[in-house]
Parts: sequence; structure tokens; C-alpha cells
Amino acid sequence: MPRISQPATIADAPAASRPLLETVVSQLGSAPNLFRLVAASPQALEGYLALSGALGKGALPAQTRERIALAIAEINGCAYCLSAHTYLGKTLAKLDDAEIAANRSGASNDPKADAAIRFAANVARSRGHVSDADFAAVKQAGYTDAQIIEIVQHVALNIWTNMFNNVFQTDIDFPVVDARQAA
Repeated sequence: MPRISQPATIADAPAASRPLLETVVSQLGSAPNLFRLVAASPQALEGYLALSGALGKGALPAQTRERIALAIAEINGCAYCLSAHTYLGKTLAKLDDAEIAANRSGASNDPKADAAIRFAANVARSRGHVSDADFAAVKQAGYTDAQIIEIVQHVALNIWTNMFNNVFQTDIDFPVVDARQAA
């Protein structure tokens, strides 16, 4: 049970959050618990949706974004995000079980994606203090400066959702996947 009140319906959410939640429903078919909890602060929901939407139009493919989300969720021990992104990774990004397992370990079976996922995991684990070798590896894999910026931004966004769900104990509304351990 979450630590804060979760609106049972969109109509129960703060008035300023309702149109934002309706947009989520139009895009996803429902308003998952994460969005309904964040809706307690219309400004936080607006900020989360704006950043997520902007990154969705970025240079990184959906598969890489889901891979990053899985790696960061595992590092932070966020069962909600692991559950959500395992589901999204399989259904939307078409990642197979072996790829999802590799992503959860901070890697990928795809050589180019592997550089991005390893870099993202290093960013999270080192709190941004990556080595020159880490940075060179992602550059050598062919990632542009803009893509590397997006990788870092995806790490930050996923850390935020991980922390939010861990703090507020969001009820998982996806097929449940448990974190192996928090780093």
C-alpha cells in the first residue's frame, strides 16, 4: 500500500492533474499507479511528463531507452520500474528475455546498445563520476554528443522514478518482477 493517498479515479485527482492524467490514458490506455501518485503534485506530474515526452522524441531508439530503464531500476532496487519496464520492454520495444536479463545486469546482447547500457549503469553507480575510459567507450561505439546527453538524462529520469516508487511504495500494477538487489 502506498505511503500517500492515490486517487482511485482521474476525477479524484487534483483538478490541475486531471487533463495530464487524461493524456496519459490516451497514450497508454490507462493511468498506471506511478502517474496517479505523482498527480498529487500537478507540477511534478507536468514536469515528469514533459521530460519523458521530450526524451521520447530524442535520438535514442525505444529499445535503448527501455534497456537503460531496466539497468537503472535494477541498480536502484525498484521493483515497480522493473515490472513496468519489463512489460514495456517485451510488449513495445520487443526485447526478448535474454536481452532483458542482460539489461538488468547493466549490459546488452547488441554490441552498440551494450556500450550505451554499460555507460548508463556506470553513470548511475558512479553518480556521474565516470572515467575517461567509460566516456571514450560510448563515443567509440558511435554515440554522438547529443545521444550521450540523452543517455545521461534517461539515467536521471529513471533514478527519479525509482526513488519516487521506492519512497512512496507504489503498488505494482504490472506483472511483478522483483529486483535482485540494490547496488
